[in-house]
Amino acid sequence: MSSPQHLSSEKMTPAETRATLSLASIYGLRMFGMFLILPIFAIYASTLPGNPSSFMVGLALGAYGLTQALLQLPFGMASDKYGRKPMIYLGLAIFALGSLVAALASSIEGIIIGRALQGAGAVSAVVTALVADLTRDEHRTNAMATIGMTIGVAFSVSLVGGPILNQWIGVPGIFALTGVLTLAAIAVVRFVVPDPVHSHYHSDASATPARLKDVLKNKQLLRLNYGIFALHAAQMAMFVVVPFAIVSASGMHENQHWQIYLPIVLASFVLMVPAIIYAEKQSQMKRVFVLAIAMMLVAQLMFSVSIHYFWGIVASLTVYFVAFNVLEASLPSLISKIAPAAAKGTAMGVYNTAQSLGIFVGGALGGYLSHVYGFASVFIFCGTMMLLWLLLAFSMQAPLAVRTKMYTMEESADQMTAEVAANVRNSLAKLAGVIEAAVLPQERTVILKIDKSYDWDDAQVYQLLRG
Repeated sequence: MSSPQHLSSEKMTPAETRATLSLASIYGLRMFGMFLILPIFAIYASTLPGNPSSFMVGLALGAYGLTQALLQLPFGMASDKYGRKPMIYLGLAIFALGSLVAALASSIEGIIIGRALQGAGAVSAVVTALVADLTRDEHRTNAMATIGMTIGVAFSVSLVGGPILNQWIGVPGIFALTGVLTLAAIAVVRFVVPDPVHSHYHSDASATPARLKDVLKNKQLLRLNYGIFALHAAQMAMFVVVPFAIVSASGMHENQHWQIYLPIVLASFVLMVPAIIYAEKQSQMKRVFVLAIAMMLVAQLMFSVSIHYFWGIVASLTVYFVAFNVLEASLPSLISKIAPAAAKGTAMGVYNTAQSLGIFVGGALGGYLSHVYGFASVFIFCGTMMLLWLLLAFSMQAPLAVRTKMYTMEESADQMTAEVAANVRNSLAKLAGVIEAAVLPQERTVILKIDKSYDWDDAQVYQLLRG
């Protein structure tokens, strides 16, 4: 084993950097293709033959969430058996096929089928597992954070890019472009992403049925799973209504809507960053989190009373995106802090499934409510979800101010007996500053949750492991 001083100071290797950036681009590209149609699809769908109802439009928007929720965990588990890259190739090919079906569809039913196929290419968990294979334990958190940042950027850019692309190539063209870019992503996986020397299960990055019980009975995690469900249900329901409302209130063509989203998105990022820094640096994560949920509730109430007024829509969108960006950045961090150290990957898998289900439910139910009861009913529904979330967040335990450290054990450690592993775990747990310790012999990994305020020294861990 390398010396602790060397390991603690070493940066990512060029291969790790290439793997992280290329896989983050694939992850972000897939989400970018999903998000691009959000600000324009509802209006486009209303022009299709048969004059489809808002419910059908919402179903088309949310359909990919259902198939993604059903298949992302099985895809990830299958990659442990059949290999990461083969499953990514399969998933991206299915996604490209769905994009082609949606591009060629002349009816809302055809687009629903295409969107469902897009979601069936559920490679998110596989990409995460491949990142874990290609990065060392001590750099994995940064690699995962890069992927998370890429998703946030993809969403923001899509709100501006969707209307601009629509005026050049239309919604069918956007679907077709998404398919072409996905095929290009397959080439990136083949020729740019390094091949892993060894693929195996990673507790911090992959889900396993053996850990599901621990995750599903954790009330703190269940609060967060409901939160991501509600957040994305409201997001999808909103985009069934808001494009029509902007056109009705201002007369702006949907191709011009980027002029509204661009300044709002930029402003929301400027306001989000100080809030996240304050939450992390001052250990005030719960306070900032609860305030952001309260802002989201206010945004939904503002939408419900001002959805027919242009400046009311702009004000509501501004409050909404500030809250959305803070919550979207906070939730994965909270999952990491609260989840058992040996079950973080499973906790994230359940969390991502809840998010996908929220997308489906929000699209379908938002479309139904809009069709039957009008625009305001959608935001009353969303506001009710946010009120429940606010009550749940008030009663949640404030997360401990911890950071996660991972260490690779020596090769011989995979022969470690359960008794020896338990003794090592108990010894690590007694170190000053350690909140939780997990020893995973089959993965040759030690995971520690450490008090952020403690002046930590890696050397004591390596000394104990060698001893």
